[in-house]
Amino acid sequence: MEASSVPTAAAVVLLLLAVAAATVRGQALVPGVMIFGDSVVDAGNNNRLATLVRADFPPYGRDFPATHAPTGRFCNGKLAMDYTVESLGLSSYPPAYLSQEAQSNNKSLLNGANFASGAAGYLDATAALYGAISLSRQAEYFREYQSRVAASAGEQRAKSLTSGSIYVVSAGTSDYMQNYYVNPVLGAAYTSDQFADALMQPFTAFVEGLYSLGARRIGVTSLPPMGCLPGAVTLFGGGSTGCVERLNNDSLTFNRKLDSAADAVKRQRPDLKLIVFDIYQPLLDLVNNPTSAGFFESRRACCGTGTIETSVLCHQGAPGTCTNATGYVFWDGFHPTDAANRVLADALLLQGLQLIA
Repeated sequence: MEASSVPTAAAVVLLLLAVAAATVRGQALVPGVMIFGDSVVDAGNNNRLATLVRADFPPYGRDFPATHAPTGRFCNGKLAMDYTVESLGLSSYPPAYLSQEAQSNNKSLLNGANFASGAAGYLDATAALYGAISLSRQAEYFREYQSRVAASAGEQRAKSLTSGSIYVVSAGTSDYMQNYYVNPVLGAAYTSDQFADALMQPFTAFVEGLYSLGARRIGVTSLPPMGCLPGAVTLFGGGSTGCVERLNNDSLTFNRKLDSAADAVKRQRPDLKLIVFDIYQPLLDLVNNPTSAGFFESRRACCGTGTIETSVLCHQGAPGTCTNATGYVFWDGFHPTDAANRVLADALLLQGLQLIA
Protein backbone atom coordinates (compact mmCIF):
# COMPACT_ATOMS: atom_id res chain seq x y z
CA MET A 1 0.00 0.00 0.00
CA GLU A 2 1.27 3.46 -0.84
CA ALA A 3 2.43 5.55 2.10
CA SER A 4 0.01 8.31 1.12
CA SER A 5 -2.94 5.93 1.47
CA VAL A 6 -2.12 4.86 5.02
CA PRO A 7 -4.93 6.21 7.23
CA THR A 8 -3.95 8.64 9.98
CA ALA A 9 -5.33 8.28 13.49
CA ALA A 10 -7.59 11.28 12.87
CA ALA A 11 -8.92 9.76 9.65
CA VAL A 12 -9.67 6.50 11.42
CA VAL A 13 -11.59 8.33 14.14
CA LEU A 14 -13.56 10.29 11.54
CA LEU A 15 -14.42 7.09 9.69
CA LEU A 16 -15.61 5.37 12.85
CA LEU A 17 -17.72 8.41 13.74
CA ALA A 18 -19.20 8.46 10.24
CA VAL A 19 -20.03 4.76 10.41
CA ALA A 20 -21.62 5.19 13.84
CA ALA A 21 -23.64 8.22 12.71
CA ALA A 22 -24.82 6.45 9.58
CA THR A 23 -25.90 3.47 11.66
CA VAL A 24 -27.90 5.66 14.02
CA ARG A 25 -29.59 7.48 11.12
CA GLY A 26 -30.17 4.26 9.24
CA GLN A 27 -28.25 5.71 6.30
CA ALA A 28 -25.50 4.11 4.26
CA LEU A 29 -22.13 5.73 3.52
CA VAL A 30 -22.44 4.66 -0.14
CA PRO A 31 -25.47 3.84 -2.31
CA GLY A 32 -24.29 0.34 -3.10
CA VAL A 33 -21.52 -2.22 -3.48
CA MET A 34 -20.73 -4.17 -6.65
CA ILE A 35 -18.67 -7.32 -6.17
CA PHE A 36 -16.66 -9.23 -8.77
CA GLY A 37 -14.17 -12.05 -8.62
CA ASP A 38 -13.67 -15.46 -7.11
CA SER A 39 -14.65 -17.73 -4.21
CA VAL A 40 -13.38 -15.27 -1.59
CA VAL A 41 -16.36 -13.04 -2.43
CA ASP A 42 -18.83 -15.42 -4.15
CA ALA A 43 -22.13 -15.20 -2.27
CA GLY A 44 -23.87 -18.02 -4.11
CA ASN A 45 -23.60 -17.55 -7.87
CA ASN A 46 -21.92 -20.94 -8.26
CA ASN A 47 -24.99 -22.54 -6.71
CA ARG A 48 -26.63 -22.00 -10.10
CA LEU A 49 -23.83 -23.53 -12.16
CA ALA A 50 -22.92 -27.06 -13.19
CA THR A 51 -19.58 -26.90 -11.39
CA LEU A 52 -17.91 -28.85 -8.61
CA VAL A 53 -16.68 -25.57 -7.11
CA ARG A 54 -19.68 -25.07 -4.84
CA ALA A 55 -20.44 -24.42 -1.21
CA ASP A 56 -24.20 -24.94 -1.10
CA PHE A 57 -24.15 -27.85 1.35
CA PRO A 58 -23.29 -28.35 5.04
CA PRO A 59 -21.11 -27.68 6.93
CA TYR A 60 -20.70 -24.51 4.84
CA GLY A 61 -22.91 -21.83 6.32
CA ARG A 62 -23.41 -23.56 9.64
CA ASP A 63 -22.61 -20.34 11.55
CA PHE A 64 -24.36 -17.94 9.17
CA PRO A 65 -26.70 -15.70 11.22
CA ALA A 66 -30.34 -16.69 11.60
CA THR A 67 -30.42 -19.52 9.06
CA HIS A 68 -27.30 -21.53 10.04
CA ALA A 69 -27.58 -22.97 6.54
CA PRO A 70 -25.33 -23.00 3.46
CA THR A 71 -25.62 -19.90 1.30
CA GLY A 72 -23.00 -20.64 -1.34
CA ARG A 73 -20.38 -18.67 0.56
CA PHE A 74 -17.10 -20.55 0.94
CA CYS A 75 -17.14 -20.05 4.70
CA ASN A 76 -18.84 -21.23 7.87
CA GLY A 77 -20.51 -17.84 8.13
CA LYS A 78 -19.93 -14.36 6.75
CA LEU A 79 -17.38 -13.26 4.20
CA ALA A 80 -15.11 -10.28 4.78
CA MET A 81 -17.23 -8.42 2.23
CA ASP A 82 -20.37 -9.08 4.31
CA TYR A 83 -18.77 -7.38 7.29
CA THR A 84 -17.61 -4.52 5.07
CA VAL A 85 -21.12 -4.04 3.69
CA GLU A 86 -22.47 -3.90 7.24
CA SER A 87 -19.87 -1.30 8.23
CA LEU A 88 -20.87 0.84 5.24
CA GLY A 89 -24.41 0.93 6.63
CA LEU A 90 -26.20 -0.95 3.87
CA SER A 91 -29.38 -2.65 5.03
CA SER A 92 -28.80 -5.91 3.14
CA TYR A 93 -26.01 -7.80 1.41
CA PRO A 94 -25.79 -7.33 -2.36
CA PRO A 95 -27.45 -10.52 -3.64
CA ALA A 96 -25.75 -13.07 -5.85
CA TYR A 97 -26.82 -11.94 -9.30
CA LEU A 98 -27.85 -15.42 -10.44
CA SER A 99 -29.86 -16.10 -7.28
CA GLN A 100 -33.62 -16.45 -7.45
CA GLU A 101 -33.96 -13.32 -5.33
CA ALA A 102 -31.96 -11.17 -7.74
CA GLN A 103 -33.45 -12.66 -10.87
CA SER A 104 -37.06 -12.28 -9.77
CA ASN A 105 -36.98 -8.99 -7.85
CA ASN A 106 -35.37 -5.88 -9.32
CA LYS A 107 -35.83 -4.04 -6.02
CA SER A 108 -33.30 -6.39 -4.42
CA LEU A 109 -30.65 -4.90 -6.74
CA LEU A 110 -30.94 -1.30 -5.54
CA ASN A 111 -27.95 -1.50 -3.16
CA GLY A 112 -25.69 -3.38 -5.55
CA ALA A 113 -25.11 -6.95 -6.62
CA ASN A 114 -22.58 -9.74 -6.33
CA PHE A 115 -21.32 -11.16 -9.64
CA ALA A 116 -18.43 -13.23 -8.24
CA SER A 117 -17.89 -16.89 -9.03
CA GLY A 118 -15.68 -19.40 -7.26
CA ALA A 119 -12.69 -20.42 -9.46
CA ALA A 120 -12.83 -17.27 -11.59
CA GLY A 121 -9.56 -15.51 -12.32
CA TYR A 122 -8.14 -12.67 -14.35
CA LEU A 123 -7.67 -15.22 -17.13
CA ASP A 124 -11.01 -16.29 -18.62
CA ALA A 125 -9.36 -19.66 -19.26
CA THR A 126 -9.10 -20.24 -15.50
CA ALA A 127 -12.87 -19.98 -15.05
CA ALA A 128 -13.43 -22.15 -18.13
CA LEU A 129 -11.47 -25.01 -16.55
CA TYR A 130 -14.00 -25.24 -13.72
CA GLY A 131 -17.24 -24.11 -15.33
CA ALA A 132 -17.17 -20.82 -13.42
CA ILE A 133 -18.29 -17.36 -14.52
CA SER A 134 -15.33 -15.54 -16.07
CA LEU A 135 -14.62 -11.91 -15.27
CA SER A 136 -15.62 -11.04 -18.82
CA ARG A 137 -18.99 -12.68 -18.28
CA GLN A 138 -19.33 -11.00 -14.89
CA ALA A 139 -18.91 -7.65 -16.64
CA GLU A 140 -21.65 -8.62 -19.12
CA TYR A 141 -23.96 -9.44 -16.21
CA PHE A 142 -23.17 -6.01 -14.74
CA ARG A 143 -24.25 -4.34 -17.99
CA GLU A 144 -27.48 -6.32 -17.83
CA TYR A 145 -27.85 -5.31 -14.19
CA GLN A 146 -27.56 -1.63 -15.11
CA SER A 147 -30.34 -1.97 -17.67
CA ARG A 148 -32.60 -3.71 -15.18
CA VAL A 149 -32.07 -1.02 -12.53
CA ALA A 150 -32.70 1.74 -15.07
CA ALA A 151 -35.90 0.05 -16.23
CA SER A 152 -37.25 -0.41 -12.70
CA ALA A 153 -35.94 2.66 -10.85
CA GLY A 154 -35.24 5.15 -13.61
CA GLU A 155 -32.16 6.27 -15.49
CA GLN A 156 -31.15 8.86 -12.90
CA ARG A 157 -31.27 6.38 -10.01
CA ALA A 158 -29.28 3.89 -12.07
CA LYS A 159 -26.59 6.45 -12.94
CA SER A 160 -26.32 7.60 -9.33
CA LEU A 161 -26.01 4.01 -8.12
CA THR A 162 -23.38 3.22 -10.73
CA SER A 163 -21.19 6.25 -10.07
CA GLY A 164 -21.52 6.31 -6.28
CA SER A 165 -21.13 2.62 -5.49
CA ILE A 166 -17.95 0.95 -4.36
CA TYR A 167 -16.67 -1.79 -6.66
CA VAL A 168 -14.64 -4.63 -5.19
CA VAL A 169 -12.59 -7.03 -7.33
CA SER A 170 -11.02 -10.15 -5.82
CA ALA A 171 -9.11 -12.32 -8.29
CA GLY A 172 -5.75 -13.87 -9.05
CA THR A 173 -5.50 -16.68 -6.51
CA SER A 174 -7.37 -19.14 -8.75
CA ASP A 175 -5.12 -18.22 -11.68
CA TYR A 176 -2.21 -19.56 -9.65
CA MET A 177 -3.65 -22.27 -7.40
CA GLN A 178 -6.12 -23.79 -9.85
CA ASN A 179 -4.34 -23.11 -13.12
CA TYR A 180 -0.66 -22.11 -13.22
CA TYR A 181 0.58 -24.42 -10.45
CA VAL A 182 -1.31 -27.46 -11.76
CA ASN A 183 -1.15 -26.78 -15.50
CA PRO A 184 2.09 -28.09 -17.05
CA VAL A 185 1.47 -26.13 -20.26
CA LEU A 186 1.41 -22.81 -18.41
CA GLY A 187 4.31 -23.89 -16.21
CA ALA A 188 6.42 -24.55 -19.28
CA ALA A 189 5.38 -21.34 -21.05
CA TYR A 190 5.90 -18.86 -18.19
CA THR A 191 8.19 -18.32 -15.26
CA SER A 192 6.28 -17.16 -12.20
CA ASP A 193 7.45 -13.60 -12.88
CA GLN A 194 6.28 -13.78 -16.49
CA PHE A 195 2.94 -15.22 -15.40
CA ALA A 196 2.39 -12.28 -13.07
CA ASP A 197 3.12 -9.97 -16.01
CA ALA A 198 0.62 -11.90 -18.13
CA LEU A 199 -2.13 -11.24 -15.57
CA MET A 200 -1.65 -7.48 -15.60
CA GLN A 201 -3.21 -7.01 -19.04
CA PRO A 202 -6.56 -8.65 -18.14
CA PHE A 203 -6.51 -6.85 -14.79
CA THR A 204 -6.07 -3.49 -16.51
CA ALA A 205 -8.68 -4.34 -19.14
CA PHE A 206 -11.23 -5.32 -16.50
CA VAL A 207 -10.74 -2.15 -14.47
CA GLU A 208 -10.88 -0.04 -17.62
CA GLY A 209 -14.06 -1.86 -18.57
CA LEU A 210 -15.69 -1.04 -15.23
CA TYR A 211 -14.63 2.58 -15.66
CA SER A 212 -16.21 2.72 -19.11
CA LEU A 213 -19.46 1.47 -17.56
CA GLY A 214 -19.43 4.28 -15.00
CA ALA A 215 -17.49 2.91 -12.02
CA ARG A 216 -15.45 5.56 -10.21
CA ARG A 217 -14.62 3.91 -6.86
CA ILE A 218 -12.80 0.61 -7.28
CA GLY A 219 -10.96 -1.48 -4.69
CA VAL A 220 -8.90 -4.47 -5.87
CA THR A 221 -7.56 -7.05 -3.44
CA SER A 222 -3.97 -8.18 -3.52
CA LEU A 223 -3.07 -11.86 -3.45
CA PRO A 224 -2.99 -13.44 0.00
CA PRO A 225 0.10 -15.28 1.23
CA MET A 226 -0.75 -18.27 -0.98
CA GLY A 227 1.98 -20.39 0.56
CA CYS A 228 0.24 -20.25 3.95
CA LEU A 229 -3.13 -21.57 2.81
CA PRO A 230 -3.52 -25.05 4.37
CA GLY A 231 -4.37 -26.64 1.03
CA ALA A 232 -1.31 -25.09 -0.59
CA VAL A 233 0.93 -26.32 2.21
CA THR A 234 -0.43 -29.84 1.68
CA LEU A 235 -0.06 -29.76 -2.10
CA PHE A 236 3.23 -27.90 -2.46
CA GLY A 237 4.92 -27.97 0.94
CA GLY A 238 6.85 -31.21 0.46
CA GLY A 239 5.72 -32.58 3.81
CA SER A 240 6.53 -29.46 5.81
CA THR A 241 3.82 -27.79 7.88
CA GLY A 242 5.20 -24.28 7.40
CA CYS A 243 4.28 -21.74 4.74
CA VAL A 244 5.63 -22.45 1.26
CA GLU A 245 8.09 -19.62 0.66
CA ARG A 246 8.06 -20.01 -3.13
CA LEU A 247 4.32 -19.42 -3.28
CA ASN A 248 4.46 -16.48 -0.90
CA ASN A 249 7.17 -14.94 -3.06
CA ASP A 250 4.90 -15.36 -6.08
CA SER A 251 2.18 -13.49 -4.18
CA LEU A 252 4.59 -10.65 -3.38
CA THR A 253 5.76 -10.44 -6.99
CA PHE A 254 2.19 -10.29 -8.26
CA ASN A 255 1.25 -7.69 -5.66
CA ARG A 256 4.12 -5.39 -6.62
CA LYS A 257 3.11 -5.58 -10.27
CA LEU A 258 -0.54 -5.03 -9.33
CA ASP A 259 0.37 -1.84 -7.47
CA SER A 260 2.27 -0.58 -10.53
CA ALA A 261 -0.52 -1.48 -12.93
CA ALA A 262 -3.10 0.24 -10.72
CA ASP A 263 -0.92 3.37 -10.57
CA ALA A 264 -0.70 3.39 -14.38
CA VAL A 265 -4.49 3.24 -14.68
CA LYS A 266 -4.90 6.08 -12.19
CA ARG A 267 -2.51 8.29 -14.11
CA GLN A 268 -4.73 7.88 -17.17
CA ARG A 269 -7.99 8.32 -15.21
CA PRO A 270 -7.61 11.19 -12.71
CA ASP A 271 -11.31 11.02 -11.78
CA LEU A 272 -11.00 7.34 -10.81
CA LYS A 273 -10.50 6.35 -7.19
CA LEU A 274 -8.62 3.06 -7.43
CA ILE A 275 -6.86 1.38 -4.52
CA VAL A 276 -5.24 -1.99 -3.94
CA PHE A 277 -6.36 -3.60 -0.70
CA ASP A 278 -3.44 -5.34 1.00
CA ILE A 279 -4.79 -8.71 2.09
CA TYR A 280 -1.32 -10.29 2.20
CA GLN A 281 0.00 -8.73 5.40
CA PRO A 282 -3.18 -8.90 7.54
CA LEU A 283 -3.63 -12.60 6.75
CA LEU A 284 0.08 -13.35 7.20
CA ASP A 285 -0.09 -11.68 10.62
CA LEU A 286 -2.98 -13.95 11.59
CA VAL A 287 -1.06 -17.02 10.42
CA ASN A 288 2.18 -16.10 12.18
CA ASN A 289 0.69 -14.69 15.36
CA PRO A 290 -2.86 -16.01 15.74
CA THR A 291 -3.09 -15.56 19.51
CA SER A 292 -2.75 -11.78 19.21
CA ALA A 293 -6.17 -11.74 17.54
CA GLY A 294 -7.77 -14.42 19.71
CA PHE A 295 -7.11 -17.47 17.50
CA PHE A 296 -5.30 -20.66 18.47
CA GLU A 297 -5.03 -22.54 15.16
CA SER A 298 -3.63 -21.04 11.96
CA ARG A 299 -2.01 -24.02 10.24
CA ARG A 300 -4.90 -26.47 10.05
CA ALA A 301 -8.36 -25.58 8.83
CA CYS A 302 -11.55 -26.42 10.69
CA CYS A 303 -13.10 -28.69 8.06
CA GLY A 304 -12.07 -32.34 7.99
CA THR A 305 -8.37 -33.01 8.53
CA GLY A 306 -7.76 -29.31 7.98
CA THR A 307 -5.09 -29.98 5.37
CA ILE A 308 -6.84 -30.11 1.97
CA GLU A 309 -10.63 -30.23 2.22
CA THR A 310 -12.36 -27.57 0.13
CA SER A 311 -15.70 -27.45 -1.66
CA VAL A 312 -16.99 -31.01 -2.28
CA LEU A 313 -14.26 -32.45 -0.02
CA CYS A 314 -15.50 -30.29 2.86
CA HIS A 315 -18.81 -32.06 3.47
CA GLN A 316 -20.94 -32.72 6.50
CA GLY A 317 -19.43 -36.14 7.08
CA ALA A 318 -15.79 -35.06 6.78
CA PRO A 319 -14.09 -36.68 9.81
CA GLY A 320 -12.33 -34.38 12.23
CA THR A 321 -14.26 -31.20 11.48
CA CYS A 322 -14.02 -28.85 14.46
CA THR A 323 -17.14 -28.05 16.45
CA ASN A 324 -16.25 -24.40 17.07
CA ALA A 325 -14.51 -22.47 14.31
CA THR A 326 -14.01 -19.22 16.22
CA GLY A 327 -10.43 -20.13 17.19
CA TYR A 328 -9.43 -21.13 13.65
CA VAL A 329 -8.04 -18.76 11.03
CA PHE A 330 -9.04 -21.07 8.17
CA TRP A 331 -12.40 -22.72 7.61
CA ASP A 332 -11.35 -25.00 4.74
CA GLY A 333 -8.12 -25.55 2.83
CA PHE A 334 -8.23 -22.16 1.11
CA HIS A 335 -10.75 -19.86 2.82
CA PRO A 336 -10.80 -18.02 6.17
CA THR A 337 -13.37 -18.54 8.88
CA ASP A 338 -16.11 -16.08 9.74
CA ALA A 339 -14.02 -14.92 12.71
CA ALA A 340 -10.95 -14.32 10.56
CA ASN A 341 -13.05 -12.56 7.94
CA ARG A 342 -14.19 -10.08 10.58
CA VAL A 343 -10.54 -9.19 11.30
CA LEU A 344 -9.71 -8.92 7.61
CA ALA A 345 -12.76 -6.74 7.00
CA ASP A 346 -11.54 -4.25 9.58
CA ALA A 347 -8.23 -4.01 7.71
CA LEU A 348 -10.08 -3.52 4.40
CA LEU A 349 -12.26 -0.75 5.81
CA LEU A 350 -9.31 1.26 7.10
CA GLN A 351 -7.46 0.89 3.80
CA GLY A 352 -10.52 1.98 1.84
CA LEU A 353 -11.01 5.39 3.42
CA GLN A 354 -10.53 7.27 0.16
CA LEU A 355 -13.24 5.21 -1.56
CA ILE A 356 -15.78 6.40 0.99
CA ALA A 357 -14.74 10.06 1.13
